[in-house]
Order: sequence, then C-alpha cells, then structure tokens
Amino acid sequence: MLHTNTVIIICGPTAIGKTALAIELAQHFHTKIISADSRQCFKELNIGVAKPSATELKTVEHFFINSHSIHEYVNAAVFENYALEKVNHIFKTNNKAVIVGGTGLYIKAFCEGLDEIPDIPNEIRQSIIFNYNTKGLRWLQQAVKTKDYIFWEKAEQQNPQRLMRALEVVTFTGKSIEEFKRKNTIQRPFNILKIGLTMERNELYQRINQRVDDMIKNGLVDEVKQLLPFEKMNALQTVGYKEIFDYLHHQKSLEEAIELIKQNTRNYAKRQITWFKKDNTIKWFKPNQLQEIMEQIEQ
Repeated sequence: MLHTNTVIIICGPTAIGKTALAIELAQHFHTKIISADSRQCFKELNIGVAKPSATELKTVEHFFINSHSIHEYVNAAVFENYALEKVNHIFKTNNKAVIVGGTGLYIKAFCEGLDEIPDIPNEIRQSIIFNYNTKGLRWLQQAVKTKDYIFWEKAEQQNPQRLMRALEVVTFTGKSIEEFKRKNTIQRPFNILKIGLTMERNELYQRINQRVDDMIKNGLVDEVKQLLPFEKMNALQTVGYKEIFDYLHHQKSLEEAIELIKQNTRNYAKRQITWFKKDNTIKWFKPNQLQEIMEQIEQ
C-alpha cells in the first residue's frame, strides 16, 4: 500500500557525514529532523557525542537532541514512542520527515516495532547496573552466558548495554530475551525510505581519527571532568567518556586514552556497518552522491 507521507532515514557508521546530508535534505524539503542517536539525546553530553553544531541546530529544527537528561532511562522503546509522535507532528505540515543516526536498534524499533518485553522492576535493573559497575564486564559476560546461553551465542559480547538488557529480562521472567523476539513486524502508516552512507574503510577510519583529535582540541577532557560525579551512570558507559575517566583516575596517560577512543570508535563503526549491511531494504550511496540520493527519493 502506498502512503503519501514518507520518512527518509539516513543511517550508517559514525563520522561518515550523516548530519550534513540530513540537513541538506531537510532544507530541500522544508522539513524537520529526528535524531536516531542513543547519546545525542542527553543534554549533559556534547563534544564526546559529536552533536550537530549550534549553527546546524539553528538551521533546521532537530528532535531527540538535548531532549533528555542522563538521569532519565532512555532505551529503544522510549525512542520509538518519541519518534512516532514527532513524525505525526511533522506530517501535519509536511509530507516528508528526516530521521538520521547510527543507533541501529532505535531505527529498527521505529520501522518495525519492538519485541513485547514485560516492564522490568527498577530494583532488578539497578542491582544489575550496580554489579556491572563494581565487578566489570567479565562478570556481566559470565552472568549472561550462564543464565541466557541462547542469547549469549549470538550476542554482541562486548556491548554492556545489550548484555545488561538480556540479564534483566532473564532475571525477571526466567526466559531468554530471544523468546520475546517479535514474530512479525508492524506496518507503519507511512512510507519508509532508508538511505545508507558508505565509503572506503581507510577513509572512514581517517575521518574517525581526525574527529577524535578535534574533540580533544574542543575540550573533551574538561567536559568529562564535569561529569565525574555521574561516571557510573548508564549513559556514560560509552566510548569517548570511559577512556577519559580512566585518564582522570590516572589509570592511563592522555595519549593512551586518545588512542583507545580512536580504536574503540573504529570498532563501533565496524559493528554499525555489520548491523546495517544485514538490512536489505537500505539503498547505499557515497556521502557526496547528493544528486543520486535526490533521484532515489523523488522516485
């Protein structure tokens, strides 16, 4: 069934140029942007999450940027509800909306709906977060492996967010998170067009390294210093912050911390590419193929 309203989704790995393209498209179609980035929504995080600049945010109205606090619990379900509401708001005055970001799970939740997982009591969640913070990733991996082996076998085993989610589900329900996987995807009442950005890996890695150097120049260390009181919070268990916390605790030199941010960001980009490549509904383009992207949208 063809609908008149269309959501254009710009996805791909970090540092590839998604923001610039999204702004270009939003200006062309006189519409607004919803960010699908699990960290740019936090108003306390700025440099380390590569938020669009103040100028860019003025050029086009953005949603899900600076919309939440690190003290709030934000996950894919929160994003799904938020983004659906904003898309409906945009469709009142425009038949196109732009979503841009690299958080694959958020984009999937928006397009297809989420698995029906029961609400987990907060004390279970807090106890798992506390154990992870005190005992580390090795403890978390072991706990998931023991309690939910079905999930463990296919899990991103280095991703604490996903592992904690699986552990809280199996702890509360006694069932593997895999058993809650949605059997059929929801059909949304609008068209969805996914544009993926791609480039040679070496070029992407150079861009990532350059971006990290720029973050350091722009004051990342000071930003992380301000966040020291909150370093155990879920939102801060993330690349660019963890490494600088280690430096501030004298566990690494600044050079080591910077190298690690680059390496961990490159690894993250690799995981993003793997995730998006599995989606055969994505049309792939180079960031500079604006003409071709426009033609794809106009079709």
